Amino acid sequence: MIWHSDGGGPWGTGPRGGGGGGGHGGGGGGGPWGSGRGGGGGPRGPVPPNFEELLRRSQDRFRRVLPGGFGTGTGVAIVIAAIVVLWAASGFYRVLPDEVGVVLRFGAYNRTTQPGLNYHLPTPIESVLTPSVTRVNRTEIGYRSGESRTSGGARPEEALMLTGDENIIDINFTVFWVIKNAQDYLFHIRNPEATVKSAAESAIREIVGETPIAQALAEGRGKIETDTTHLLQRILDSYGAGIVITQVQMAKVDPPAPVIESFRDVQRALADKERLRNEAEAYRNDIIPRARGDAVRIKQEAEAYRAEIIARSSGDADRFTSVYRAFKVAQDVTLQRLYIETMEEILKNSNKIIIDKAAQGQSGVLPYLPLPSLLGTTPPGGSAPETGAAQSSTSSSSTSGGTPPGRGTAQPSIGRRQ
Repeated sequence: MIWHSDGGGPWGTGPRGGGGGGGHGGGGGGGPWGSGRGGGGGPRGPVPPNFEELLRRSQDRFRRVLPGGFGTGTGVAIVIAAIVVLWAASGFYRVLPDEVGVVLRFGAYNRTTQPGLNYHLPTPIESVLTPSVTRVNRTEIGYRSGESRTSGGARPEEALMLTGDENIIDINFTVFWVIKNAQDYLFHIRNPEATVKSAAESAIREIVGETPIAQALAEGRGKIETDTTHLLQRILDSYGAGIVITQVQMAKVDPPAPVIESFRDVQRALADKERLRNEAEAYRNDIIPRARGDAVRIKQEAEAYRAEIIARSSGDADRFTSVYRAFKVAQDVTLQRLYIETMEEILKNSNKIIIDKAAQGQSGVLPYLPLPSLLGTTPPGGSAPETGAAQSSTSSSSTSGGTPPGRGTAQPSIGRRQ
């Protein structure tokens, strides 16, 4: 059907006027939305837009663009071709470097495309999904880091767990994961985030349920993280989730808040016990080797002393035997030698003053000698005696002379001052 502005079609201008109007104008003319100038009183409402005028202008534009008029077959074909080209061009899409394209044909998986410019059949025949396969996703369990500090972000229903020795422990941890297979990720699980969260809770509860609380709070944390990672990966693989668990990181491992102070007191007591035990072991390891060393040293010293005494005794016995043999051969000479050796041994470390008998005079009275000054000492009382040959003789340290044992003849005085 060809529309003309001078016709009286459904939106044509038509003759304006009253009367009939072909059943469209009503009393005042001007089309179904005409303002109508005649008949009828009452207030005038808002004037609606003149759709007939807008339609007429659109028809004029199409006539200028399409040669031969809008109603020709060529114009319609051009319009249809333009629409088809635009529809076909809507199938071009771009996949980012960290994504893969999953093309669906009538809602079912068809193929996977790599990063770059790609093409799929236009909608509704084919569509594309572009999940990120290199981005590391994180799932928090037991807490929510994005919540305000006032609320704390704690999730006790997720964090409280039972250990292997039937104690309650509060654990916050984070699961880091990436997409391994986009097809499995999109079509095998309905809600990947919730699936990872539920599987992670199940896995860590199983691992913690086999671990004592003391081990979970101390050196066992690394083992719990490793075992949970492996178990969680096996669970997701059984689901065919297309997800790889890269890490399970425990953020907090504590006893429940109401008993944490008491628990810390117990831990401090256990730490003191362990410290004292270690100190005792260290003292034991120090004192026992030292005592063993002292015992060996004392034993060696005793052995050396024994050998020394035996050797000395043997030497003395041999010397005595040799002296005895010499004595039997020449008694006088042997006695003289023994006497001289004995006096030498006695007098070698003492101060000596030797007085010649000829200097004593004929009367035998010993002249006064200032022995303290000669010896370089001060006598008791602070002053030297003034007179008395006997006192002077007594104050001397020693006077050599005398008779050897068993002999009646006098021996010459022997000695020297040192």
